Amino acid sequence: MFTEHQHFIAVDWGTSHLRAYLCFAEASKPLKVLEQVNNVGVKKVLTDFQTTLMDSIAPWAKRFGHLPILMIGQIGSSIGWKETQYLHCPISPTEVISAGTRFNCQGHQVTIFPGLRCQLYNHLHDSMRGEEFHLLGWLAMAPQHLTGKHLVCLPGTHTKWVLIEEGKVILFKTALTGELYDLLSSNSVLIQEKVSDLDFDFDAFVQGADFSLSSATDSFAHGLFSVRSKQLFEGVTTKQAHAYLSGILIGNDVRAAKHATEWALSQLSSIAIIGPTHLNQCFAKALSLCHVKTTLWNVTDATLAGFNVVYQQGIPLPHEE
Repeated sequence: MFTEHQHFIAVDWGTSHLRAYLCFAEASKPLKVLEQVNNVGVKKVLTDFQTTLMDSIAPWAKRFGHLPILMIGQIGSSIGWKETQYLHCPISPTEVISAGTRFNCQGHQVTIFPGLRCQLYNHLHDSMRGEEFHLLGWLAMAPQHLTGKHLVCLPGTHTKWVLIEEGKVILFKTALTGELYDLLSSNSVLIQEKVSDLDFDFDAFVQGADFSLSSATDSFAHGLFSVRSKQLFEGVTTKQAHAYLSGILIGNDVRAAKHATEWALSQLSSIAIIGPTHLNQCFAKALSLCHVKTTLWNVTDATLAGFNVVYQQGIPLPHEE
């Protein structure tokens, strides 16, 4: 797919963010990221997808000409640019590489990779787009990931809990943890002001997580309203309320994972968390309250490792529009 020395553009374009990387790849060497640009996510595009992408990479195109563009995420969904298929689980993430959809955009060869789908034991269906590359990279980052059984948590707007056995994605479950936080902290009666993401109160977070994890019968909806009542009657600040709300939501997510019938946490030595640093810390803290060990992996490192697998394997991409 690539020449021996190749610049290309890797794009992780999700619901909330576009992250584009100017990459330099060489055979049998780690991928080098030369530059990064960010833009709006799929649901926040104001013009159209082509314009948004071309504006984002314009300086690179001016310097290097027409580069291959590899894209993952919601950009390939029904709300994105070109809808790609979902591949069925169980599956090795490497199988998505040969199932990409290619098209030409202003001289650039663009490839959008497909997502994954599974059916759970309760007959409900689940889907992912983008996270399959995070898993592809994580599997390539250490040989022990390719053997045995692993549970991987991918925190974000739509948090995924993924069961992997012998290098294959068996099934996964999605929770709207991040999206609920955004909605409730911005468009509900619970919190009236925004705070900086850097100004996070972990003590308040633990209180919220502990509420969800220790509640056997309390209503989730009632717990959410306590975000409001604590500000009214207990002197909780806006900063603390944000962290407390995050704790309630992540604690509820972790509680569901703890009791999931699809896996048994007691049989796993640890859970791998692949996400941004802040979310990794939050989920790790909530899991520690359940006495569950974790290993933390940076989502950008894992994603780029996934793109590097595409380069190193050089699998042809036959589906072209």
